[in-house]
Amino acid sequence: MRRFVIGDIHGAYRALVQCLERSGFKKEQDLLICLGDVCDSWPEVNFVIDTLLDMDNLVLLMGNHDLWALEWFRYHRAPDIWLLQGGHATRASYPDQVPESHIRLLSEAKPYYVLERRLFVHGGFLPDAPIEHQSLHTLIWDRSLVNTAFSYSFSGNERNVTGFSEVYVGHTPTLKFGYLQPMKLCEVNLMDTGSGWPGGVLSMMDIDNRDVFQSDSVDSLYPGVSGRI
Repeated sequence: MRRFVIGDIHGAYRALVQCLERSGFKKEQDLLICLGDVCDSWPEVNFVIDTLLDMDNLVLLMGNHDLWALEWFRYHRAPDIWLLQGGHATRASYPDQVPESHIRLLSEAKPYYVLERRLFVHGGFLPDAPIEHQSLHTLIWDRSLVNTAFSYSFSGNERNVTGFSEVYVGHTPTLKFGYLQPMKLCEVNLMDTGSGWPGGVLSMMDIDNRDVFQSDSVDSLYPGVSGRI
């Protein structure tokens, strides 16, 4: 079994297919840890979820966009903030009823995942408290961990800031720092390389040898589609 982690997919099914093909991922035997935000922004959320459902060894984490989408799946609530942050694309990808299997997949998404001494979480967490005691809101929205790791890393004062050997997060696009590659700040690995935005790409990493596999620029895969409005 090879073991992979993938950043925020944001409905970019064509980018997901490229990453899976370029990595040689085998859906019957390899492990894929998905850091959340599979929904919103690009128009093929339904195909993304179908692809994830077809994997034998999937760990899906809850992202903030997934939580918004799940509210619409269950209760048809569509607040303006969600629609403006890409929810219109998720809603449009389901012109008819949302399959129960899709609702169940998001409902069963984990708040975080620990593998050996590696932590996987969508947004971040507060290192001064046990992770099992932290709220879902913190785990899917927090950026203070990334900011702390950035401060230490770019000041030349590298140190372990979490107590884990490695931490993998999505949620904070590396585009914010001018990079299209995953970034390692102390032991914190930023895997969201901007796939939810024009100009960004989707990234997937083999966590054992750190080989990275990327899609083409996502907007080039969806010509004429604006992504987030």
